[in-house]
Amino acid sequence: MEDMLKEFVVEALDLAINVEEHLLSLERNPGDMNTLNAVFRSFHTIKGGAGFMNLTAMVSACHLTENLFDALRTGQSPVTPIAIEAALEASGFVADQLTALSNGTDPSQLSTMPKALEQLLNDAIEGKTSSKKPAAPANKAPEVAIPTNTSLPAQTGSDEINWEAYYRAVVPEGTLPEQQASAPTRKDEHEAVKTSLASNEVKQNAPVKEESIRIDAIKLDVLLEVAGESVQAANQAAVLLEKLLQFKFDGEAAPLMSALTETLTRASRYSTELQRATLATRMQPVGRLFQKFPRLIRELAKDLGKDVDLNISGAETEVDRVVVDSLYDPLVHMLRNALDHGIETSEERAQSNKSLRATISLKAWQEASSVMIEVSDDGKGMDASRLRDKAVAKGLISIHEAQSDDEAFQLVFLPGFSTKEVASSVSGRGVGMDVVKTAVERHRGGIRISSKLGSGTTFLIRLPIELSIIPTMLVRTDGASLALPMSTVQRVVELPETFESVGGHPVLRDLGRPLPVRSLGRVLGYEKSTERVGIVIAAPNPYILSVDAVDGTADLVIKPLTCLTTPGITGTARSAEGELVLVISLSFLLDGCRVTERLTA
Repeated sequence: MEDMLKEFVVEALDLAINVEEHLLSLERNPGDMNTLNAVFRSFHTIKGGAGFMNLTAMVSACHLTENLFDALRTGQSPVTPIAIEAALEASGFVADQLTALSNGTDPSQLSTMPKALEQLLNDAIEGKTSSKKPAAPANKAPEVAIPTNTSLPAQTGSDEINWEAYYRAVVPEGTLPEQQASAPTRKDEHEAVKTSLASNEVKQNAPVKEESIRIDAIKLDVLLEVAGESVQAANQAAVLLEKLLQFKFDGEAAPLMSALTETLTRASRYSTELQRATLATRMQPVGRLFQKFPRLIRELAKDLGKDVDLNISGAETEVDRVVVDSLYDPLVHMLRNALDHGIETSEERAQSNKSLRATISLKAWQEASSVMIEVSDDGKGMDASRLRDKAVAKGLISIHEAQSDDEAFQLVFLPGFSTKEVASSVSGRGVGMDVVKTAVERHRGGIRISSKLGSGTTFLIRLPIELSIIPTMLVRTDGASLALPMSTVQRVVELPETFESVGGHPVLRDLGRPLPVRSLGRVLGYEKSTERVGIVIAAPNPYILSVDAVDGTADLVIKPLTCLTTPGITGTARSAEGELVLVISLSFLLDGCRVTERLTA
C-alpha cells in the first residue's frame, strides 16, 4: 500500500500543477471548452486515486470541484471570477495535502477540508458572483466537510470504511461485476461516470501499455557515475594504445595489435553512447518548473495591488533534473523582487506613460552547451548610483569599488544588501539574491544583470545543460593543467612580449577593440611564468586571459569540490592521460577573474 500511495502522490502532484496552469489560462479565456474538460478530467482522476487511498478530505474537495466544472462545461453555471477562485483554492488544498504526503505525513494526520472552501465551491456551483468566506473558529479544529451532494459511500455500522463501496464509486461502471444490491448513495457517482462515458472521457478498453517507468534518482546517479568512469577508462586506454603503436610489432603480434585497436575503438564508442543515453534520462524540460509560477505571480500581484502578466516561453528547453529541482527557490526570489522592487504601481506607470498592466517575462533557450534562463520586467529599472551608495553606507564595499554600472548591478548579490528601507512580507530583509547566486554557482553556472533606468531589468542565468560532463579547453600555467568551460571561450590569440598600458594595466587590441589582459596564473596564486597565449573570454566585459599554453579541448567528467573551497575553482577532472585537471568556475570567468575581499559591516 505504501508503494501505491507514493505512486499516486507523484502522479497526482503533476496533475495538480497542470490544473493551476489550466485555471489561470481559463481566467483569460473563460469559454475554452478544452481547458474546462481538462480541469474536469484532472480532478476526476485525482478523486479516483484519493478514494482508493481513503483520503476522504481530498475526495470531498475533488468531488465538489468536479461538480463545479461539470456545471461550467455544460453551461449550467457561468465561468465567473468566484468559480476560478474556488477551483484555485481547491487545487491548492489538494496540492498541500499531496505535498504533506510526499514529505512523509501519515494519511490519518492530514487536515480536513475547510468549511470556507466547501462554501466557496458551493457558491460557485450555484453561480453566485461573490462569496464571503466564513472564518474558522480560532481554537477549534475544523470538522470533516463532506457535503450532502458528494455521494460518498457510507460507512458500515462498525465505523469502518466500506472499502468496496469506495472503490466502486470511483471505477467506471461495467469494470467490476455488479453487486446484488446497489447502495442508493452511489447514484450521483454513477451519473458522473455515465456523463464521462458519453463524452468519450473515460475509455473502457484494455489497460494502456505503459511506455515509461519511474526509476529512483539515486540509481540513475550511480549509473551515470559508472558510465562516466567507463568513458574515462576508455579514453586513457586509447592514449596508452596510441603510445604503444609507436613501437613496431611483427609476426603474430601485428594482427593482435590490429584487433586490439579495433576492440578499443568499439568499446570507446559504446561507452560514450552509454554515457550520453544515461545523461538523457536525467534531462527534463524547464516547463516542469515554470508552470509553478503563474499562480505565484497572480497571488503576489494581488497582495501588492499590482496588475501584472507573466509571459513564459521556451518551456520545452531541457536541462539536468538536478538543476530543475534546485532552481525553484532562486527563481522565486527573482520573481518576487521583480514584483516588489521592479514593477511600479498603476499610478506610477500612468505618470511614466506606460501600460497600466506590467509584464514579467520568463524565458529559456539553449545556447551551445549552455541553457539560458532569463527573468525580465518592464518596470522602473535599477539606479547604479543608488546601489553603489547603499553598499558603501552598509560597509559592504569600499568607496573605490563597483565604479561601472555593470559592477554596481552585481552588488545586489552581496549578503545583507537591500535597497528597501522597511522590510515587507515580500522582500527587504537583505536575504535572497545572495542565495540566488550561490545556488546558480553551485551548478557551475553564472548570473548577470542588465538594467536601464525607467525601462526595466533583466537577470540572465547561464547553466551547463549537463552537470556531469562539460566541453572544456585545456590550458597550462606554471606546469599546472587547468580547464576552461568552452561556453566562455571565443578564440585563441598570440600574445606579444610587450603590451600597451591603460591605467597601469596591460591592454591588447583584438579586432580593433582594446581588451585588458589578465594572467590566470597570477589570479589563482601560481608562480610567475612566461605566458604567450591569450584566450578571448566572452564575458559582459570581454577580456583576454593569458596562459602558458593550450593543450586542446576535451569533454571532462567533473567531480565537485566537497572538502574545500578555492576561489575560481569549481571542481576537478582527469584528462585522457590520467592527469588531474582543475576546472575553472564559469561565474569566476564571467566576473573577470577577480578575487575581491569584501568589507564586513
